[in-house]
Amino acid sequence: MALVYVPMTARSRDESHRASTPLELFFDLCFVVAVAQAGARLVHALAEGHPGTGVIGYFFVFFGVWWAWMNFTWFASAYDCDDVPYRIATLVQITGVLVYAAGVSQAFDRNDWTVAVIGYLIMRVALTAQWLRAAAGEDGEARTANLKYAAGLVVCQAGWVALLFAPDATKRWLFLLLAAAELVVPVWAEHGHPTPWHAHHIVERYGLFTIIVLGETIAASTVAVKSAIDEHEALGELLPLAAGGLLIVFAAWWIYFAAPMHERLTSNREAIPWGYGHLLVFASGAAIGAGIEVAVEHAVGKAHISQAAANASVTVPAALFLLMVWLLHSRHFKQGPAQQLTLPVAAVAVLACAWAGTYAVLYAGLVSAAAVAAGLALAVRAGRPAA
Repeated sequence: MALVYVPMTARSRDESHRASTPLELFFDLCFVVAVAQAGARLVHALAEGHPGTGVIGYFFVFFGVWWAWMNFTWFASAYDCDDVPYRIATLVQITGVLVYAAGVSQAFDRNDWTVAVIGYLIMRVALTAQWLRAAAGEDGEARTANLKYAAGLVVCQAGWVALLFAPDATKRWLFLLLAAAELVVPVWAEHGHPTPWHAHHIVERYGLFTIIVLGETIAASTVAVKSAIDEHEALGELLPLAAGGLLIVFAAWWIYFAAPMHERLTSNREAIPWGYGHLLVFASGAAIGAGIEVAVEHAVGKAHISQAAANASVTVPAALFLLMVWLLHSRHFKQGPAQQLTLPVAAVAVLACAWAGTYAVLYAGLVSAAAVAAGLALAVRAGRPAA
């Protein structure tokens, strides 16, 4: 770490051994709180039989979590100088993340975004200062790109503040418009002069956040199963459910990390769709844990929904995860119809398990494990490394 202020200049895309820093790992860890809050509200909505409002609310609050993480991650990949001002600005952003997490339940339950927007305002002040600092160390098109990012952040944040004063009936629609505006900012700012993000570093950062959401799934499902076991309820149903949940998570991890995506991310043309598509990867990965909690509550008689609805709470996000990983990752490294169809067919089969009764989650786990085994076998047959 530089103990004094140093000019913030772009890092090289060809920098060797580029890896996540301890500060980035700390930043990621703080997002566990926000992800857990979003998942807890989803569990409550699904268990009460309100899947429509639950999924919509979950998507809205998770978008905020994901976008805050995205903003920091891509900036850090290009301009992390790790001096004292940079660290302080990042810690301020972490504070904003925690404030946002504190407002998740109000945003989800009452459509009250006041605390969440305050958290975003804290994050945005620090990140805007970072982009302005980066602009001061650049010239020409690079400086223009950094100033575009700063301007886009300010304009969008003003829109979020204005959202607080809009009628409640219009907030959902205004949210979608503002989310679309947020997505446009990087496309606009990067046009003409892409920031020098590091492909290997970005892929590692996304992989680490995937581990976070899958870890949150394991933690949430473990707590749910433990609570039921402590009450000595429905052990015969909980053991297959726990086994199936573990198989799903293990398979999700295996499948996600099977593709060397840093080899493909050579420009923004590949990187932006890949990065944006991870909203559904991260959201579905975290939702698997929420679904397992709902399935456990149904097994012990605490969720007043049908067996198929409880099963779907797990199989729908699991199927979506498999399909999105295929779309963003795996299909680019598969050869022939058999390899290309493995994950889409597995996703359909996992989804169909919702109608398989009390052993649906176990069957979904076995299907997921079979998809991994089939992928390995086909890779070996094609003469490529199994991983």
